Amino acid sequence: MTLQTPHLVARDDGDHYHFLNHLMTTKVSAEDTNGAMTAMEFIGTRGFGPPLHQHDLEDELFYVVEGEVWFACGEVEGAHRDGATVWLPRGRPHQFQILSDRARVFQVTTPGQFDRFVATLGQPADAPTLPEPDDIDPEHVAAVCAQFDIQVLGPPPPPLD
Repeated sequence: MTLQTPHLVARDDGDHYHFLNHLMTTKVSAEDTNGAMTAMEFIGTRGFGPPLHQHDLEDELFYVVEGEVWFACGEVEGAHRDGATVWLPRGRPHQFQILSDRARVFQVTTPGQFDRFVATLGQPADAPTLPEPDDIDPEHVAAVCAQFDIQVLGPPPPPLD
């Protein structure tokens, strides 16, 4: 067994990506953990939400640092604010949407690979800033998702305001 190197990562440090019109920052990569997990932070604005999707390989844990986010997984759904923790198990269709003007969410996936997915679909960013909104190609998103055993099952949720 390889002894892991500890990581101490400041609030705005990490590898930044503009990803589907929001900011993703890798805090701990799959490579850092020998594939055990990935830890990322995302910052987005009102209305952001991925399409209905399902991870076939990964469990996801979200911690809402700032803001309000609606999560849905099967029959379980609800809006959660600062300090809430949400666990979404693999193999279960789910989605979420930011309800506040802005949200900051810490996300852990196990096993690790989500950082590679973000790097493949996103664009590297020099600073932890939100990207200018751009058109999203759903076919390209679905193709990259499939490479990482993520199934796109439906559209993003309609605005929930």
